Amino acid sequence: MADNSNPTISNIKNDVPIVLELNKGQYSHWAELFKLHCRVHRVIDHIIPAPPSAADVPVKEQTAADISEWNRLDAAALQWIYGTISHDLLGTIIVPDTTAMKARESLRLIFQDNEISRAVYLEQQFNDVKLDNFPNMDAYYLELKTLADQLSGVGAPV
Repeated sequence: MADNSNPTISNIKNDVPIVLELNKGQYSHWAELFKLHCRVHRVIDHIIPAPPSAADVPVKEQTAADISEWNRLDAAALQWIYGTISHDLLGTIIVPDTTAMKARESLRLIFQDNEISRAVYLEQQFNDVKLDNFPNMDAYYLELKTLADQLSGVGAPV
């Protein structure tokens, strides 16, 4: 019987229904959903560095149990990352003995390090959207909204 009190037991695909793919440009949506999932399960510090505070326990004072628990939670967050990205991206970022924070940073660099070229590409796609290529206004609007969100995500809002 599963222990329902464990906050890290979750089917990530219920909360992050996006499979992050290189050519689909949904990184900003994926990243936001992923951050929310990590906040809910109290592992956000495994993907985003927390600012130092007086309450932080110095590394020297951490027990073996603390370190073991941190490693277990980091492995859960890393599995969530691996479970929500395409096989191509997985092959690109997977390295032995990495952390969830390093894996997330690798993804961020893939999608946001080349913002100028992605913005030019997305602007061209946005300009090429024609109403007569869609079955209805809703589909047309959704495509424009998706491209506008992607442009905003690379620092080129419409």
